Amino acid sequence: MASAAQVFRPGQRLLALLGDLRLAIGLLLLIALASALGTALPQNEPASAYHDHYDAQPWLGLLTATPILALRLDHVYSSGWFLALLALLATSLATCSIRRQWPALRSGLQWVDHQHPHQLSQYTVGLTREAGPQSLRNLAQLLRQNSWKVQQKPGRLSARQGVIASRSGPLLVHVGLIVLMTGAAWGVLGGQRLERFLAPGRTLDLVDRQGETRLSIQLQDFSVDRDARGQAQQFHSQLLFSSPAMAAARPVEISVNHPARMGGVTVYQADWQVAALTVQLGGSPRLQFPLQPLPSLGEQVWGVAIPTRPDGSHPVLLTVASEQGPVLVYDSNGEKLGALRVASPPLDVDGLPIRITHVLPASGLLIKQDPGVPLVYTGFAVVLLGGGLSVVASRKLWAVAAQGHLHVAGISNRNVVGFGEALPRLLDSLTDADHGEP
Repeated sequence: MASAAQVFRPGQRLLALLGDLRLAIGLLLLIALASALGTALPQNEPASAYHDHYDAQPWLGLLTATPILALRLDHVYSSGWFLALLALLATSLATCSIRRQWPALRSGLQWVDHQHPHQLSQYTVGLTREAGPQSLRNLAQLLRQNSWKVQQKPGRLSARQGVIASRSGPLLVHVGLIVLMTGAAWGVLGGQRLERFLAPGRTLDLVDRQGETRLSIQLQDFSVDRDARGQAQQFHSQLLFSSPAMAAARPVEISVNHPARMGGVTVYQADWQVAALTVQLGGSPRLQFPLQPLPSLGEQVWGVAIPTRPDGSHPVLLTVASEQGPVLVYDSNGEKLGALRVASPPLDVDGLPIRITHVLPASGLLIKQDPGVPLVYTGFAVVLLGGGLSVVASRKLWAVAAQGHLHVAGISNRNVVGFGEALPRLLDSLTDADHGEP
């Protein structure tokens, strides 16, 4: 019959494997590699976009669209294998914390009492000096003045400095990473993402699961900063937030890299486009025509075909690449007829004057609801705190007075040489204090 030790040995091996630092480092490298793939490859695009781009030119000369889609490299951060890596790393860190870091912290809180001088010989840093009857008391006072915690007993003392901070640092780093990964996973699984183009004066209503409006976002104005060559440098959107929970609507300006956060929703300035042209044909009222992207004419070219006859015949194509214009006019054969700007004189097309009265740009908004953001920020803060505490030196010191001598020894987890040089200076200060006694 198998003994209890033999029964539990596989479980112990598994815990030892999960708590192994090498496993955690390997998982971190895999997660870093996966994150690099998620950065290098476009994410969350339609499948057709990957086929159009990577079937003809495989990524790095290796991957076409089919393996990219099969391996979920188009949705790296929400893929099952990436979340499994995060879960496994969190389990490894939790196991290491329970099996190693927590016991190390508890042992650091325990006082070790050495009663005889020969017990101090196990430490690499040690000194013996002649001592007076008050040397031990003076040493305890001197240590307390230098921020040491001291436990004094008859004929001996124990002291420590920075032990709790140093021992708790790695534990806090592990806890912070677990909280951070939990927040990231929660954001992927429970978060929502919405991309919309909004023209000035239009409103986007965000509704909850009950169909009630949770937040309304109105675009009041949109503008593009351009350099002397006409290249876009920055986009600005003037937004107006309102909701049933708000006493008054709140105006906010967003731009690239400067999002706005409201009610658990983050709104980013992501893109822009020319949404519509307001055109006057002859003596007609002003007509607004929505535009469509024309990738065959350029990366950022929008256009619309409009008829010039009541029966819908003789269409012309109006194209524009900037909210500043110009609007180019082409006939049905692709011949350029002219260019128009807002409020410029009309262009005569087969006896029909065409005038552009307004070019309407639209702001591209990326709206995210990420419930894991507070956990991610908290995790970062805890990791930074733990990292800072981890560099604090942990020092322990023992002193035993016996037969007119004071035996002192100690250990330090950092800068052992510096600690070895500081100990004689400490005892020199103690000697001066002893000589100053009446």
